[in-house]
Amino acid sequence: MFKIGDFSRLSQVSVKALRYYDELGLLKPGRVDEFTGYRYYAANQLARLNRILALKDLGLSLQQVAQLLDQELTPEQIRGMLRLKQVELRQQLEEEQARLARIDAWLQAFEKEDLMPEYDVVLKKVAPLRVAQMCGVAPNWKEISPTIRSLADQVWRRMGQQGVTQVGPGIVVYYGTEFRDSDISVGVCVPFEGELVDGEQVKVIELPAVEMMASVIHHGGFSTLGPAYNAILQWIETNGYQINGPNREINHVCALDMDPALFVTEVQFPVEKR
Repeated sequence: MFKIGDFSRLSQVSVKALRYYDELGLLKPGRVDEFTGYRYYAANQLARLNRILALKDLGLSLQQVAQLLDQELTPEQIRGMLRLKQVELRQQLEEEQARLARIDAWLQAFEKEDLMPEYDVVLKKVAPLRVAQMCGVAPNWKEISPTIRSLADQVWRRMGQQGVTQVGPGIVVYYGTEFRDSDISVGVCVPFEGELVDGEQVKVIELPAVEMMASVIHHGGFSTLGPAYNAILQWIETNGYQINGPNREINHVCALDMDPALFVTEVQFPVEKR
């Protein structure tokens, strides 16, 4: 039999890993000296160790390796486990390929000006959110801010009448399916806590969860949002995504008595891979 150090050199597996496999019950020593505590391994244990390493190389967790080796799984169960890992690895590969494409696009933008991009677009998962919402239509883009303000005032008035409290930044949802210069459909949404009864115009809704939301942060007044929109739309196109729902503006920092240069707005677009 081999001492653990000799078995480590023979198998090219660290002593630390062998001790860990012992703790997990994956590869118990052939014998443990009752006086010294030394671990000894037999040559015929190399085959089991190689199987452990081979299954690990497939990306299986040590828990999954233990199931495959010791639980007498059926062939169908084994196939199912490996197929699940196959799907997982393919998804990881797609994500890494998408990351490579984003790096390429970032480098191209950087090489044009030798400057860091003004905007960074990130993908995030957005949870569902209960809000009070009032919808309206702005006649044109010049009237968008007054329209949003009027809608927001009515939402806040309804909330104040029923004693409910705002618990997050206001959100503007643009419901049009395509860009238009007139009759712009918007919804002003305010997250709240408490019980709010629907009115004729102010409704309690749940903004749906979004698995992939492209997001960019803009510092400055609403009239200067154009470059942020250009940046996120170009990113969506360059990286092989397509918009699959209404976009949102999250007003993280915004007040009537505040210098608009201090506003912080997050522009969001739900997307999916083309």
